[in-house]
Amino acid sequence: VADMGGLGVGIGWRPELDLTIERMAGVEFLEVVAENIRPDELPESLHVLRARGLPVIPHGVSLGVGGAERPSPARLAHLAACAQALDAPLVSEHLAFVRGGGVEAGHLLPVPRTRESLRVVAENVRRAQAALPVPLALENVAALFGWPDDELTEAQFLAELVERTGVGLLVDVANLYTNQVNLGLPAVAALDTLPLEHLAYVHVAGGQEHGGLWHDTHTATAPQAVLDLLAELCARATPPGVLLEWDGAYPSDAVLAGELTRIRAATAGAPR
Repeated sequence: VADMGGLGVGIGWRPELDLTIERMAGVEFLEVVAENIRPDELPESLHVLRARGLPVIPHGVSLGVGGAERPSPARLAHLAACAQALDAPLVSEHLAFVRGGGVEAGHLLPVPRTRESLRVVAENVRRAQAALPVPLALENVAALFGWPDDELTEAQFLAELVERTGVGLLVDVANLYTNQVNLGLPAVAALDTLPLEHLAYVHVAGGQEHGGLWHDTHTATAPQAVLDLLAELCARATPPGVLLEWDGAYPSDAVLAGELTRIRAATAGAPR
């Protein structure tokens, strides 16, 4: 049974949710998209919530440790400045391919999971770790395809990366569910492979099904299957924190509070 030691249950801070989060009971930590804030001019709401003692984690979406190019010093400096401005316990990013040859993908694409790619990504992660004042955690991404020459599953790739760099894991159970539906990758098998002793925290989110594909939109309540995966994870490890992501079509305060209650129940292994 997870005791949620550490961060607790949290929600992704968005400008549209600032007042909602300030008045919601049971929010124990926050995450903010690093690219959406300026460390020298933090939104007033984040000052308010920090003053209450809530940890805030900067969550990057554009560092691109999964590319052949080294991480941009400017992007790393921004993440470091965000971490310092927020007095953050850690920084999180995605194990993703986002640019190559000067072209931006505009999406968090899966990395080619080869041994050679692993060597490059591990070096990128080490450089990122060296530039940050706090630990780094990497998130598994939702994929709509896999590269043809993959030698490792994403879980194997992440496990090797953790072994080589000591990087933390941000396990997104909604992304595991997405990959199971779209690519036939068994989510529970991924949980069995991931080195959960390096777990930093967990993401939960909802989405929509269109034409047989699951789209991880972060605009709906999480399907029960995603919360079942959270329960499976909690049967294997105690996550320091579990965070709800919601990124559009914002619902009532009651719906968001209900989602946090569902997350708590899943972490406690409570009957549905």
